[in-house]
Amino acid sequence: MRLHSVSNLAFTVTMLAVLVIASMVSGIVGLNGALFDLTENQIMYIYSTSAQVLAGVYGLTLTGYLFFRSDLNREARSDETRAGSIEKLEKRYLWQLTLITALVLGTIALTNVVIALESSENRKLLTVFMNVGQSFFGVAILAISFFVLDVIAPQNVEAASQAIQNEIDPAHNESSVKGSLEELLKNYNEIEDILINQSNRPSIVPYSSTYVKSFNRKPSNIKLAELLLRAEKIREELYQRLVQLIKLRNAIIHGAEPKVSNEMVERSAMVLRDLKDALSVD
Repeated sequence: MRLHSVSNLAFTVTMLAVLVIASMVSGIVGLNGALFDLTENQIMYIYSTSAQVLAGVYGLTLTGYLFFRSDLNREARSDETRAGSIEKLEKRYLWQLTLITALVLGTIALTNVVIALESSENRKLLTVFMNVGQSFFGVAILAISFFVLDVIAPQNVEAASQAIQNEIDPAHNESSVKGSLEELLKNYNEIEDILINQSNRPSIVPYSSTYVKSFNRKPSNIKLAELLLRAEKIREELYQRLVQLIKLRNAIIHGAEPKVSNEMVERSAMVLRDLKDALSVD
């Protein structure tokens, strides 16, 4: 099973469930029969070191991801048909990093509380915080390990493309509603020709020229559709349908299954027809 097949929701729920269970079990064991009886110096050393180690691992992980993200952005700029899949990946990684950051901050906060309570006479409260703090530490390390393996796993762009296809065309694998991929691509190619031709019209040129000048490249099909929207040639609803169709086509050519549902084929034909009507194209 690919790591990418594990959804962000499943990842989050699993980490939180492990954290709660580990905190409860370790807390109960610590209060009723501790496995280790630590001295003041041991507590100070273990918890200060835990915070430092976790902060260091988190910093290295974040630095490595920033370099990796730069490569992803460079890849998206060089081939904008991959931009949707890469954006999907970045959202996935951002979600994971957000959870990891919360776990790291929670661990550091708890270690500080433990150190502050070390001289307290309330040993039960100290024991609870000690065990919960180490549970946070363990789950944070586990989450970071999953994140690193997820980032370096092969074919993540292809997996993201498949996820996009599942969102836009969830029925593509059902044989009873199987559509013609050739027909969909035919409609798409015609839509693409219209978008390119319309970008050269006098009313659109100012928008497209600004884009090309700013980014020094030919606008993507999504950007061309956006230019038509900004020029008030098409409505927001049609623009959104165009974006969905473009994303689906890009996902298919970058690793998603070469299958489409009949509903998606019909939607592509409807988008083509509505685009022609909006732009008065024969």
